[in-house]
Amino acid sequence: MRIAFLGLGRMGRILARHVLDDGHDLRVWNRTAGAAEELGEADARVAASAAEAVDGAEVVITALFGPDAVRAVVAEGNLPFAPDAVWLDITTIAPADAAELAQWAGASGVRYVHSPVIGSLAPARNRALGVVIGGDDDAVERVLPLVRLWADPERLQRYPDPAKAATGKLVANLALAVGMQGLVEAVTLGNAGGLTPEETLATLKGTALGMIAGMKGQNVLTGQFDDTQFSADLLAKDARLMVDTSPRPLLALTTALAALQRAQDAGLGDHDFSVIATEAR
Repeated sequence: MRIAFLGLGRMGRILARHVLDDGHDLRVWNRTAGAAEELGEADARVAASAAEAVDGAEVVITALFGPDAVRAVVAEGNLPFAPDAVWLDITTIAPADAAELAQWAGASGVRYVHSPVIGSLAPARNRALGVVIGGDDDAVERVLPLVRLWADPERLQRYPDPAKAATGKLVANLALAVGMQGLVEAVTLGNAGGLTPEETLATLKGTALGMIAGMKGQNVLTGQFDDTQFSADLLAKDARLMVDTSPRPLLALTTALAALQRAQDAGLGDHDFSVIATEAR
């Protein structure tokens, strides 16, 4: 299958490599050309523009930073979609964005499927990501073989429309943001009461915060946050989408977002989102 892959950030490069390893004819494009070099060396064809990548593709995959980037590259990009092409967007966006893009795609004769992933780089490499997917049944069936290249089969959730898939991804990332903030506050409380961080983390085993403590406890203990699995910039962007989507205040998320903003203000946005744990040290 001829596939165009637009957007080669940390996650995009891994997923594009799975597509290439599955034997597809892959064209890749990224605004920063250097990000495509690794895939070019692995026999992907590196396009000079998004339009060049999309020309003749049966499936167009986008893995961009957020809804504004999707609009700029796709909806406003005058891309030469083939008449029968399916657009598979894995960018994290708000449900209102997904509905808007689905409407644009329908008016433009493009079949649109929204399928963001849940998880970080390690499960992406291991083809064990959670995946939510929504769109027209025929279009979804067309791209499911690709989505399954990186999905944990037990964590593949199908929805009837793109907006619901977008909501599912935001709900999952809300749990990530709030869980990390809970871990920070647990360590802060433990410190105040005389527990070492190691003792606090041991106490959290088997509790509601046990999973995030297992994922990010070592970062808290070492104070090392530069091995970025999922960046503070990305989670802050997603948290703002959540705040804008909900008609009611999301109080726990608001606290987490403030901590992420402080990390960004300190120039640490490219670090792993667990960098907010510096506040507990």
